[in-house]
Amino acid sequence: MEKTVKRGTRTGFTTGACSAAAARAAVLGLVDGQVPATVEALLPNGQRARFDVQDGRCDAEAAHAMVIKDAGDDPDCTDKAHLTADVRRLPGQADAFVLLGGFGVGTVTMAGLGLDVGGPAINPVPRRSIEDNVREAGATLLTHDGLEVTISVPQGVEMAKKTLNARLGILGGISILGTTGIVKPYSTAAYRASVVQGVEVAASTGAGTVVLTTGGRTEKFAVAELPGLPEACFVQMGDFLRYALDTAGKMKLQRVVIGGMVGKLTKIAQGETITHANRAEVDTALLAELAAGIGAPPDECAAIAAAETARFAAERMQVLGLVDAFHGALARKVVSTVTGRYPGRFRLDVLVCDFDGRKIAEASSDD
Repeated sequence: MEKTVKRGTRTGFTTGACSAAAARAAVLGLVDGQVPATVEALLPNGQRARFDVQDGRCDAEAAHAMVIKDAGDDPDCTDKAHLTADVRRLPGQADAFVLLGGFGVGTVTMAGLGLDVGGPAINPVPRRSIEDNVREAGATLLTHDGLEVTISVPQGVEMAKKTLNARLGILGGISILGTTGIVKPYSTAAYRASVVQGVEVAASTGAGTVVLTTGGRTEKFAVAELPGLPEACFVQMGDFLRYALDTAGKMKLQRVVIGGMVGKLTKIAQGETITHANRAEVDTALLAELAAGIGAPPDECAAIAAAETARFAAERMQVLGLVDAFHGALARKVVSTVTGRYPGRFRLDVLVCDFDGRKIAEASSDD
């Protein structure tokens, strides 16, 4: 029986949109002599949205405002972050706009992100959005002065520990992200973007290899199997194989390694490139076919085909003493499926571990 999960539908706002709204409110404080309690900010998608403003204060030279991020029904470790903007006049520097990262906004320490090394981890779209809002609200000021905006996030250091930032070389805080300004519930757009970024950073190491795993356990296994590679070459792709492989091809990486367990690898073998549990059923008939190919009895193959999970097949193969051969066949099937979709783009290695993280099989497109 298929399970349906009730999901919320309330949209929220990105860290970028909240930062832009806070910056706009602070600039309005400089213009009007008072920071407003609410502000209508321009979003990157061209829409406008109203934000509540906290902690507003200003004098003739500087202003401070904060917007609390509401991620809607999207689970996000940056929900309720205090996106804070401090804006300062730059007397006599007409039309100048300077954007800085304060406490809790990460610093970029590695190439490959499309951001300046040593600069704040404020992505290009939020950067433009902050500037657009500042220029629109502060047009009268900018005719004779410049404006310097510092974005900070008081809880950013703690929140960053729950993100992949350190792996990407972003240290000391969170990234200011967002392409439309709106967070769609369960869109997982932020995670997908971090997978793409991770592959780009792997390419920038010069190792020529990216190792894609489905989670923490498979990554730990892959790191142990490939000890010579820089940490930045390992990317937890989650369910986003297609985005990871497309990026690997675009970055001209010579070698891709996929590390996984039977469930996700079966989905990859059957041609699924988004492997989320809700997106597609595991093709147990494919597993039965692989089992038959290595000599499993017909009744066992029928039971595997009728089962709901890939794990059932793995457990039956264990009992029959065919576990290594079965996972080897699965690895070879993954290689043929993926290389069929990306012919000649990269060498592909597949590493298979059991549920305890022990290696049980491998295959390569060079075999």
